[in-house]
Amino acid sequence: MCAMHASSIRSTLSRSTRVTAAAAVLLLAAPAVHAQRVSAAAIAPQELARIWDAEHVSPAQPPLMDHAEVMRRLAAVVSTATDLFTMEKIGESIEGRSINHVTVGSGPTAVLLWSQMHGDEPTATAALFDFFDYLTRHRGEAAVQRLLGSLTLHVVPMLNPDGAERFQRRNAQSIDVNRDALRLQTPEGQILKALRDRLNPRVGFNLHNQNWRTSVGDPPKPASISLLSVAFDKPRSESPGRTLTKKLCAVIRDALEPFASGQIGRYGDEFEVRAFGDNLTLWGTPVVLIETGPWPSAEPDPALVRLNFIAIVSALDALATRRVDKADPKRYETLPVNESKLFYVLVQNATVINGAGVPPYTADIGIIANRRVRTVEGRRQIQMATNIDDMGDLRSSGALRTIDATGAIVVPDAGYEQGALVDLPDWKKRGEITIAVGQGVRIALLRPDTDGKYRVEMILK
Repeated sequence: MCAMHASSIRSTLSRSTRVTAAAAVLLLAAPAVHAQRVSAAAIAPQELARIWDAEHVSPAQPPLMDHAEVMRRLAAVVSTATDLFTMEKIGESIEGRSINHVTVGSGPTAVLLWSQMHGDEPTATAALFDFFDYLTRHRGEAAVQRLLGSLTLHVVPMLNPDGAERFQRRNAQSIDVNRDALRLQTPEGQILKALRDRLNPRVGFNLHNQNWRTSVGDPPKPASISLLSVAFDKPRSESPGRTLTKKLCAVIRDALEPFASGQIGRYGDEFEVRAFGDNLTLWGTPVVLIETGPWPSAEPDPALVRLNFIAIVSALDALATRRVDKADPKRYETLPVNESKLFYVLVQNATVINGAGVPPYTADIGIIANRRVRTVEGRRQIQMATNIDDMGDLRSSGALRTIDATGAIVVPDAGYEQGALVDLPDWKKRGEITIAVGQGVRIALLRPDTDGKYRVEMILK
C-alpha cells in the first residue's frame, strides 16, 4: 500500500467509523507515514512520572468517586478541548445512570479501554482522567501528536455506575458484569459487547483492582500491578493477538519496574469461558488485563493511580510508534505469578493470651482489611473493615505492615489506653472478647515494665 493511499484512507475515517482488524494491520504497515513515527523516541517512564507529579488532576481518594463526579469530570474534559474529545451516551445501567464512551485521536488503529466494570475498582478510572488531561495539556508535543495520529482511543471510564454508587463489585442486579459475556443479562454487559462489535478494536485494555491479599515473589511482596495477556481458549493457544498483548505487557513491565520493583506480577491465564476479556480476545479484540493491587503506604491511592497512568501511556505510545513490535514477550512470561500471601498487618512472634481460658502460646497474627464506602451525613466516606484471618506460624507470608511482637504479650483489648501501666490478665479466665480467626481486631500489645506491671505499647482495633 502506498503512503498516499494510506493517507487517503485515514482522511475518510471518522471517529465513529468501524475499523476492522485487517484494515488496522494494513494501515500500520504503510511505510512512508509510519516509519517516521517508529523512529521517534519513546516517552520515558521517568518523564511521565514527573508530569504526573506536577499535573495530575485525579482525586486523592478514588473510592469516593461516584457517577455524578465522573459525569462532571467528563463534561469538563470535553468542554475544555471540544476539537479533541467527543463523548456519546451508549446506554444506561439498571438504575438509569448513563454509561458513556469518550473518543480521542484520529489514527487508523482503534483501541478500547474500559474501567470499573466492578464498581469497587476505581483506581484506573482516576488514572484515565489524568490521561485525558495529559493529552489536552501536551497536545502540541510530538509524542502526543504521534499517539493521536496513529490511534483512535475509545474509553468507557465507568462501566458499572450502580456498583460504583454502592462501592460493590456487582451491578444492581447483583450480577458480576465480568461473568456475563455469554448470557448478556446485564445492560452493562450488553453495552460493552455492542461497542466492541461496532468498533472492532485492534486491542483492548481491561482495567481492574485486585484483592489486597495479592502477593508476588518470595518473600511475598505486594502485587501492586498484575498483568495478563488474556487467553481465548482452554489450551491457552498462541495467536498474533496474544503475541501482541504479551508484548504490551512486557512494555508495561519495563515502564513500571523503576517505580515498583519486585511488585509486578502475572495474573493466572486460565481461560474463563464467561469472562469479557477472554471472549473479546476470542471475538477478535485481544485484551490486556491490568489489575491494581496493594501498595505499602497509609495513603496507597496516589501511587497506584500514578502507576496506572504510566502503564497506560507507555503501552499506547508503544502501539503508536510500533515499538511494541520489538518488545520481548519473555519479559511478560517470566513475571512471577500472583499468590495470596499478603496480610494488611502481620503481628509476629507474639505471646498470646487469647481470652478463651487456654494457656499462653507463641503465634503470629495475620490481619486482613477491606475498604468500604459509606454515606455519613450525606457525604461518602472510606471505612476500613479488619479481621483476623489466620494465626500460628505465618513466616511464609508478607504484609503491608509488620509488627515485631517479640517479648510482648498480646491480649484482647479491654479498654486499655496506650502508654498506661496495667496488670497482666489472668489467662485462666474467659473473657467476652477473644483473639481468634474470624474475629474483629481488638487486641493490645503489652510489654513488661517495673514492679510486675505491663505497659500498653500498642492497640489495634
